[in-house]
Amino acid sequence: MNAPVNHQFRLARRPVGMVQRSDFEYTDAPVAEPGEGEVLVKILYISLDPAMRGWMNEGRSYIPPVGLGEVMRAGAVGRVIASRDPGIGVGDHVVGALGVQEYAIAKAKGLTKVDPRLVPLPVYLGTLGMPGMTAYFGLLEIGRPKSGETVVVSGAAGAVGQVVGQIAKIKGCRVVGIAGGREKCDYLRSIGFDAAIDYKHEDVKAGLKQHCPKGVDVYFDNVGGEILDTVLTHLAMHARIVICGAISQYNESKMKGPSNYMSLLVNRASMTGMVVFDYASRYAEAAREMAGWMATGQLKSREDIVEGLETFPETLLKLFKGENTGKLVLKVADA
Repeated sequence: MNAPVNHQFRLARRPVGMVQRSDFEYTDAPVAEPGEGEVLVKILYISLDPAMRGWMNEGRSYIPPVGLGEVMRAGAVGRVIASRDPGIGVGDHVVGALGVQEYAIAKAKGLTKVDPRLVPLPVYLGTLGMPGMTAYFGLLEIGRPKSGETVVVSGAAGAVGQVVGQIAKIKGCRVVGIAGGREKCDYLRSIGFDAAIDYKHEDVKAGLKQHCPKGVDVYFDNVGGEILDTVLTHLAMHARIVICGAISQYNESKMKGPSNYMSLLVNRASMTGMVVFDYASRYAEAAREMAGWMATGQLKSREDIVEGLETFPETLLKLFKGENTGKLVLKVADA
């Protein structure tokens, strides 16, 4: 019997501007056997995240860049089809950094077992995965919201933003989301946001003045650029800004920094960067609490699922064109 073929996307060159299919090489190779302490995983769903754009760039960051010729880095969830580790058996479902491919060999100690009977597998890449962890620790540890405060979230209909807003509501805050398009804003209101500002069709500054009359106490920033600059003009005293991402800037040759940063001085505010990996030892604690909120209906999860590994480059672009609502996931196989 012939070994199954593994199709992979490998980084062929450093993208300039918007990612293109030609930045990757679509390759195939026979599926190898796992070594001692390793497992072979059939990938079912791949997580597509804005951070992937930064991982393609050469240069110093919080994580080494993907090397040219390497399989593109990505979180994924799949089913174990061969194992040489006593802790993980054939048939178990696992999540980890498995890459943009159909099969992956990975060290068992770097994987987490998940149960598809509790929630659908894509949820482990979203609300109960890295985006959910980012929302949980970024908001609660850096934003430190207090009941009655006003929390503003940009990129609010995305994987992280939707969870940030819902956790802020659970904590008793007034929550305003900034998103692009009426459909996304309607979605935010449907999951409990008090207000939504459509940056594509509304004036963001006017929206903040209307919906945040006492200023912004916590701003969770996923987009950077002009929206960050605008929110800086509307801070409350002692505001906390969480810098999670800057998706508006990732495909620019030169990033635009905030020109209104003196508002931090005037309002005695703080602006702090957040990388989720810093909280890795506490992921299980966050997952337990968020799973509890999901069970009671306080926290809802939405995934935007696109089928077909071969669509990866084009599907990734949905993130940068603002075409996804919820967590963007690539479906690779049924089971």
